[in-house]
Amino acid sequence: MSLSDTELSIGGVKFKGIYIAVVLSLATTIGGGVWTASSLYSRLEGVESLKIPNVTPIKEDIQLIQQQLLDNDVGKLQGKLAELGVTLVTIKGQQEKLLELNTDVSELSKDIETIKGTVAEAKVIANTLQDSSDDLKKIKKEIDDLWQGMDYLSNPLGK
Repeated sequence: MSLSDTELSIGGVKFKGIYIAVVLSLATTIGGGVWTASSLYSRLEGVESLKIPNVTPIKEDIQLIQQQLLDNDVGKLQGKLAELGVTLVTIKGQQEKLLELNTDVSELSKDIETIKGTVAEAKVIANTLQDSSDDLKKIKKEIDDLWQGMDYLSNPLGK
């Protein structure tokens, strides 16, 4: 059974298959168009029912924000941030140098303590030498006195 062989009889009027297909496709197209128009109209009514709030305060707020941005010179903020970054890098480098100096100062403190010990030992040795020097002076005086005594004994008349 083909479309061209099909017939439909309604109220004595005979419709061939091809006409039925054309009328059916035309009817569905019109129905789709009506449905789309109805849907579009429904959406438009929904949009029209919305109330748009008063945007004047929002505009004033935006103008105030723009003025504050201009007053605070936000346009130059990028340059200031770059300058701050360079400063932070410099500070970091100086801090590393200070840490190295701190290590050197610690080593010097240890060396100074060692030198203080050596100086104390030298003072002890110097005092010992001073005492020895005093003892040597006494011994020298005694030797001189002994020689004078021997000289006197060998020549009592002092010739």
